[in-house]
Amino acid sequence: MTRLCVWRRIFHCVTCWLTARAISARSTATTRRRCVTPKSVWPRSPRDAGDIDKETVDFGPNYDGSEKEPLVLPSRLPNLLVNGSGGIAVGMATNIPPHNLSEVVDACLHLLRNPQATIDELMEIIPAPDFPTAGIIYGINGVKDGYRTGRGKVVMRARCHFEDIDKGQRQAIIVDELPYQVNKKTLQERMAELVHEKKIEGISHIQDESDKSGMRLVIELKRGEVPEVVLNNLYKQTQLQDTFGINMVALVNGQPKLCNLKDLIEVFLQHRREVVTRRTVFTLRKARERGHVLEGLAVALANIDDFIAIIRNAPTPPVAKAELMARPWDSKLVREMLTRTRTDGGVVNADDYRPDGLEKTYGMGSDGLYRLSDTQAQEILQMRLQRLTGLEQDKIVAEYKEVMAEIEDLLDILARPERVSTIIGEELADIKQEFGQSKLGARRSLVEHSSFDLSTEDLITPTDMVVTLSHSGYIKSQPLGRVPRPEARRPRQAGHGDQG
Repeated sequence: MTRLCVWRRIFHCVTCWLTARAISARSTATTRRRCVTPKSVWPRSPRDAGDIDKETVDFGPNYDGSEKEPLVLPSRLPNLLVNGSGGIAVGMATNIPPHNLSEVVDACLHLLRNPQATIDELMEIIPAPDFPTAGIIYGINGVKDGYRTGRGKVVMRARCHFEDIDKGQRQAIIVDELPYQVNKKTLQERMAELVHEKKIEGISHIQDESDKSGMRLVIELKRGEVPEVVLNNLYKQTQLQDTFGINMVALVNGQPKLCNLKDLIEVFLQHRREVVTRRTVFTLRKARERGHVLEGLAVALANIDDFIAIIRNAPTPPVAKAELMARPWDSKLVREMLTRTRTDGGVVNADDYRPDGLEKTYGMGSDGLYRLSDTQAQEILQMRLQRLTGLEQDKIVAEYKEVMAEIEDLLDILARPERVSTIIGEELADIKQEFGQSKLGARRSLVEHSSFDLSTEDLITPTDMVVTLSHSGYIKSQPLGRVPRPEARRPRQAGHGDQG
């Protein structure tokens, strides 16, 4: 191979390598640019922002006034209770624990059906918080105080069990679940520090055996140690037992307020009523606008020959539009739909189906004839000839009837508050059915209703003792195993008494 061919091959390899590096860098830069876009930082969840484009919430300026942002999300779930919250502001703070989704939904449904329900009734449905790290909630007296007054505490414990090691000669404490917001590495370092300072005795080794199957922190004990006593010492001196302070402060109508459990659920239900009502009003306005267009098309189909003649003879589209708007038209279908009898026996009011802002001169008059508006005339002029076929005409008529039925249903929702409550309940039930019935939706934290404070006796290993009381009032105790046996006593030399 000549030297020229070798250099050509080297040049080709270097060129390919540089091209690959450039493509990789360009791809990385593109990825980085995508990562800082608002959609990536804050994805639009259908549960939180699905109705945000239907004027369900108010918008306000963002931090620099360049854009508008929602003041609150139209969430279908009380995220403040389900996910919890924590934060510190000037002169106030909040610390709300997370709760089980199914229990929160059941409490919302109960208060929705029984507005006079008490906090105790709600606490029967939500007995305590439910932490994602599971663990044990040790006692509910502090939880009840938090639910009743807004301030309380939750005592959390790690879930542990005992295992035999070294063929049953020793035992180990296995930590399966930690209290909420407890760092495992920090906890392990604290245990090692207490063992090194001899503040906790009986531990020989601490090892983290956690893997993808779950958490497993192994605390090996020395021979002869009682695992219950060592575990009680760990509860007392480490974060194997921790406390979550409840301080349920929330912004209600822009003002900070200390809320109890019922207050938080009531505020959420009021928010949902407003969202459903505003969503219904928005949908009603869009349905009226669409029904108005379909009415014009239905009138055109009923008088198709006259419409075609006017459009063909008009010199320009504006002239054709003006001619269509100037004449009154007759349509049996539209007249029947706007004067029909409702299911409850009343007569339909034609004004309920008119778009907002439409002048009285347009639409169906008292003489039963219909006068087209500018929007309807423009839609007729833009209608394709293929829509004049029999199948397309049937589709227009069917859609018009569906829109009229939808408008009637939306008006019924706005007229009856119980319909709004039914919609809220159905949406909550759908969320529970989708997310709360699975294994992930089950309660994780175990609630122990009876608890007691650890006393000094709980931290001492039970041992047989011998207590000696002298005539002078002195008292002495020593383990039974250290008391000298009588046969071990022997006389001291020089007649100075016995030595035990």
